[in-house]
Amino acid sequence: MRTSIICCVLAASVASGGARLRHDAPAGLTGPLPVDQVFKTSATGEGVAVVHASCEKCDWGIDGREAAAVRISVDGKYSQHLLLARGETDADYHVTLGPVAAGEHRLRIEADPKLSSPQVGPVDVSRVDIVVITPAGDDFVAQSMAPLLYARPNTVGRFTDLPVFMWYEIVPVPGGRQFRYSVIFTNEDGGTATDRLMATWGRTTDVEFVYGVTLNGQGKIVAEEFQGPKHEVPAFRGKHEGAHPLEWVSTDNNMVSESGPTDIRYAPAPQFFDLSNASREVVMDAHPWLYTLAAREMVREKKLNEEATAGSGAIPDPRRFAFVEACTDLENAAVAFSIHAADASGTPRWFDADRGLPEFRIVRSGCFRGGVPLPKGAGQPDAVRFRACSVPAKPDAPAPKGTPRVVLTRVNRVFAIGDDYLPRASTFTWTGSIPLAIDGAWHEVPIR
Repeated sequence: MRTSIICCVLAASVASGGARLRHDAPAGLTGPLPVDQVFKTSATGEGVAVVHASCEKCDWGIDGREAAAVRISVDGKYSQHLLLARGETDADYHVTLGPVAAGEHRLRIEADPKLSSPQVGPVDVSRVDIVVITPAGDDFVAQSMAPLLYARPNTVGRFTDLPVFMWYEIVPVPGGRQFRYSVIFTNEDGGTATDRLMATWGRTTDVEFVYGVTLNGQGKIVAEEFQGPKHEVPAFRGKHEGAHPLEWVSTDNNMVSESGPTDIRYAPAPQFFDLSNASREVVMDAHPWLYTLAAREMVREKKLNEEATAGSGAIPDPRRFAFVEACTDLENAAVAFSIHAADASGTPRWFDADRGLPEFRIVRSGCFRGGVPLPKGAGQPDAVRFRACSVPAKPDAPAPKGTPRVVLTRVNRVFAIGDDYLPRASTFTWTGSIPLAIDGAWHEVPIR
């Protein structure tokens, strides 16, 4: 296990008005883990490290070779664990180090065999870049309040439901702004079945809002909330480390709680996304390695079946799916969509994403992503269509308020996944305003 580290000190302006003090290590130094890197900062701020690393025999899709675990500490204090799950190619892992005072500090990265897969090969840390963000602007505010996530007990050492990416949005709310943090987990062991997940979300990862913090016009925190079990969103009254809330993943569908039994934690550094007129899944598009990691977990967990039927919980190879991202103004209704393509015999057909199951339809307003499996040998999609459907009444549930309504406003993308499991580009977009009659006819949008 070897590391080469490069050293310099660089101050650079940040678009949001703060400053980043960057610290790297001396060129040419190599040595086995543990990595000990000294860095100095002239100002107090929030530390972020980018660990460039690879693992020779790691493969998230193979039992016994899933990932290598490393333990990260700052000045002798435990910071977090990092699982190197992206295989033998050198990859960048962005992690939050928390509050850093002015002065000299030591970052240590060491192997943790107890939490690593038993058959992993040599680990290589090619470089560690450390940035200290000074207290100015939204960049600092967002980093300083990023949640620290403690592992769910039944995931420790089991390589499942790994939190691999965090992002934040800034949205206006009455009296101020809310910073909203969401996490992408590799999958979920409970909750939505895989086939329904692909039909209604267009992915097998689990994407969850975990923490929101509202600031007033003076930048003072006036409210905190989190997504707890059963998707309830209560006020957050738990502990903090600096301004970072401490959260424990507590359910098999990755809801969080304010306390828990584990002391293993992860701290992915959040990145900013503006999701206006877009689904949350565009975060994955910007980091396509997430598609590969998700597909590898499906292989290992044996959730792929080429003959899978709708409602079975399994899916065929993700590379057989066509994905659609569209936006609607929807209330008390559902949306179904279909892809038009030639089958293996060359016969043009419509392929319905709901596959005859009402629960496979979209029931949320705004922008959504969904997927439909095509048969082997199918041609490229040449049209997509949409239909508004009524929502079946739930037993013992009050009747929904408001008139059912669906207005199609955008089609952002129609695309597939390549042989490398990475998303292919889409050149198709459409915008407009088409009211869809509830339980009425389909509306077709040609793909040109």
